[in-house]
Amino acid sequence: MLHYILGITKAYTTRVGGGPFPTELDIDQPGTVGHHLSTVGQERGVVTGRARRCGWLDAAALKRSMIINGISGLCITKLDVLDGLSEIRICTGYELDGRVVDILPLDADEIVACRPVYETLPGWSDSTAGLTNWEQLPLNARRYLERMQALIGVPIDMVSTGPDRVHTILLRHPFRA
Repeated sequence: MLHYILGITKAYTTRVGGGPFPTELDIDQPGTVGHHLSTVGQERGVVTGRARRCGWLDAAALKRSMIINGISGLCITKLDVLDGLSEIRICTGYELDGRVVDILPLDADEIVACRPVYETLPGWSDSTAGLTNWEQLPLNARRYLERMQALIGVPIDMVSTGPDRVHTILLRHPFRA
């Protein structure tokens, strides 16, 4: 019997291939947030080298994923990619048929009709790259992660701040959870 399931997700949203992507940003225009996420995050397909689609964190989609997969705790990767952004947006839900829903619908036709509802948080200019302690994170980075955790209802147990294994903040050990 599994007592703990660790989910792993980026601090923003990416997608490969076609299909609905409510928080998608333009990645081709230099100077835009989408271009920043794509280039700083090195968002390219491993096999094809094709650029991945990038967007703001979609907490409503992540919430659905947590439920479907029975996630007990999360590892957030690529937090350092958000360094230097003046503001950061989180999709907290969607406007759908005149109402606001806080979780990704199950029906594909409804997903296509979803318009993101955003909450804007202040960004941070200090680097998070390579940090290994929660208290070292800029205050706004901690607030971003705390807000993410509140929206999805699953604790963040690990935060990755760079490409090396040692670039990890361990808040709760997954094998001792």
